[in-house]
Amino acid sequence: MTSTPQTIAYFSMEICLEQAIPTYSGGLGVLAGDTLRSAADLDLPFVGITLLHRKGYFRQHLDGEGQQTEAPVEWNPQERMELLPPTVTVRIAGREVRVRAWKYTIRGVTGGEVPVLLLDTGVPENEAWDQTLTDQLYGGDNYYRLCQEVVLGMGGAEMLAALGYTERVTHHMNEGHASLVTLTLLERQLAGRPSSEVGEADFDEVEKRCVFTTHTPVPAGHDKFPSDMVRQVLGDERHALLEKAQGVHEGQLNMTHLALHLTRFVNGVAMRHRDVSKGMFPNFPINSVTNGVHAVTWTHPAFRELFDRRIPEWRHDNNYLRYAVGIPLTEIAEAHDRCKAEFIAEVQRRTNVALDPAVFTIGFARRATPYKRADLIFSDPEWLARIAREVGPLQIVYGGKAHPHDGGGKELIRRIHEAARRLEGQVRVVYLENYEMNLAQLMVPGVDVWLNNPMKPLEASGTSGMKAAINGVPQLSVLDGWWIEGHVEGVTGWSIGSGIEPESDPMIDAKDLYLKLERAVLPLYYGLPMAYAEVRRHAIAINGSFFNTQRMVEQYVRNAYWPGKAGAPLGGGG
Repeated sequence: MTSTPQTIAYFSMEICLEQAIPTYSGGLGVLAGDTLRSAADLDLPFVGITLLHRKGYFRQHLDGEGQQTEAPVEWNPQERMELLPPTVTVRIAGREVRVRAWKYTIRGVTGGEVPVLLLDTGVPENEAWDQTLTDQLYGGDNYYRLCQEVVLGMGGAEMLAALGYTERVTHHMNEGHASLVTLTLLERQLAGRPSSEVGEADFDEVEKRCVFTTHTPVPAGHDKFPSDMVRQVLGDERHALLEKAQGVHEGQLNMTHLALHLTRFVNGVAMRHRDVSKGMFPNFPINSVTNGVHAVTWTHPAFRELFDRRIPEWRHDNNYLRYAVGIPLTEIAEAHDRCKAEFIAEVQRRTNVALDPAVFTIGFARRATPYKRADLIFSDPEWLARIAREVGPLQIVYGGKAHPHDGGGKELIRRIHEAARRLEGQVRVVYLENYEMNLAQLMVPGVDVWLNNPMKPLEASGTSGMKAAINGVPQLSVLDGWWIEGHVEGVTGWSIGSGIEPESDPMIDAKDLYLKLERAVLPLYYGLPMAYAEVRRHAIAINGSFFNTQRMVEQYVRNAYWPGKAGAPLGGGG
């Protein structure tokens, strides 16, 4: 495993590789996995770096009242990946902590391969507490998190060097968790000189080798660690170097500030998110590369078979999904009916609840946290019941975990269960526990509309709606994140509200949601089924053909990794 002339080292705290490897919690990890899958498809010189997460995120259990409890997810990395020979060390609180790596290989449709390195401190020579640092994704306290981020950023940089990735490596930090990779690069640049001698030329050299993607449109979502804690974990000399790099802000190490100051290309994950990020960080040039999803991974077999027959080039070139406009509407409708039947069978298997395949089905599956407003549709249950009674029956399926420490998210799940009881006999509501990759691959294609109604402008992107679009499921959403770019009213789906600015009263969005269901969505679904199939077809052709990670990675290649170079290695392996 040696470096090519140009290598992209893609760092992410979580990467979704497959269902049996529980090293992800949600959108960030799924995006990372999809990015690396597309890099393999394009035969690009990538390597992924993440943590092993021996106990996963957690297994969710919901009781009849919607009370969530959590259990660790035990799995055996030996069954899925290869342990690599090197062991490297990072210094944490004065101790030498050993780090080893497991390799998982992603294989693309062209035969390209991307290795993913999963860092592991579960080494017998480490102290007992240090062995737990790669156990739990987003577990523990702030101190535990900082130590994890040392392993990811600094340990990742050391592992790359040990494996021969030493020349012309671009370090892409997917969110600020990996920002300490810049500290290792700075120390190498200093080559033994004290931190007091660091200068602009040193910072410039590090910047040339770093790319940073920010995903979080709220200040509270950016990792910050008190200076005293940083000194304890990293030592005075390294804290001084972080101060020189302007990563220490208002007495705290701000991981986003560190990345912003030592990166040559910074991007948000949608056009709107870029604008929000510019408002948060006005002194930095921030670009945008809108997220996508890996088309083949997230397309249901029914639609894969349809696309293979009608537009066989789609797997190698997702742009060909534009030609879905030529697929007969009856074939779109038939493929969706198959998706829906399989999903309804899975709901019954999991819950013993028999949904009706003839009834309009709304899907909502996101991380359960208050700003995503999963219960907005229950703001006026009488109105919702009247719509179901007078316009057309509907059923709603939910999924999503609340972080173990997110009391508001847990309360949200309980409120949805309470609403389900209140609406019993009028609107059927089901909440599926353990919403993970395999369930998502059935649920997203198996509903009739994908609902998304976060508080604006807090949705950085929202890739679940992109997965829906590629399967011909239109979105009903507030104008935030990617939906501002993908929304064509009544053509690719429907908006909730009319503008991108935040609403002061959530009932404004709730009323518009009810009106859209009552006057546009349900009448079309029940009254003009082929016209609804045309919306499905447009969702694929207009949105599926663009909001994919193949297009996204190509944009990174041209704008971030090898800007201005006609010979950028698309499909050629570098």
